[in-house]
Amino acid sequence: MTLSIEVSIEHRSRTKQERLSRVEPLVLSFARPETTSAVTRGAAKLLVDMGYAPLIEVCLPNGRRADIMALGPRGDLAIAEVKSGPEDFRTDRKWGEYLAWCDAFYFAVAPEFPRDILPQAPGLIVADAFDGAVLRAAPVAPLSGARRKALTVAFARLAAMRCAAGVMKPPSPSWGGSAEGRGGAV
Repeated sequence: MTLSIEVSIEHRSRTKQERLSRVEPLVLSFARPETTSAVTRGAAKLLVDMGYAPLIEVCLPNGRRADIMALGPRGDLAIAEVKSGPEDFRTDRKWGEYLAWCDAFYFAVAPEFPRDILPQAPGLIVADAFDGAVLRAAPVAPLSGARRKALTVAFARLAAMRCAAGVMKPPSPSWGGSAEGRGGAV
């Protein structure tokens, strides 16, 4: 995203007209990774508030990677595709390939994203680094029972493996273990 701000450069020796004619653009850039990270965080927090258990960056059976996949309280699965800016949306047209792997599909964008370029069919989440809001509910297209079961089992295993990866790290001395990672009781 690029934001242009016009800045007047003043010099006392110039006339007012000369000063006003010397307006130069100042371009500020917000990096895509920072926007993506902020929107992902806010959208995930919103999904938690809605009763979902989200996972970030989930590989789907078709080889695509969902930015956020969330398991709902009734076993429903939602996917949110995070878009960092208009160019990200225009160059990435694979979002339709996620629809077969969820009950509800959302785009998640930053507040300043030009929402009029997004299709009207999917749901819409607007989020920043701290929170989000659903501006348009996602239409529900229920998965078949067999696909839901397979996806739910895969989702649960992925979540458990991510937890285990953090737990199975050798303890550090600050946890009461030895420096070699073979700590005893805490």
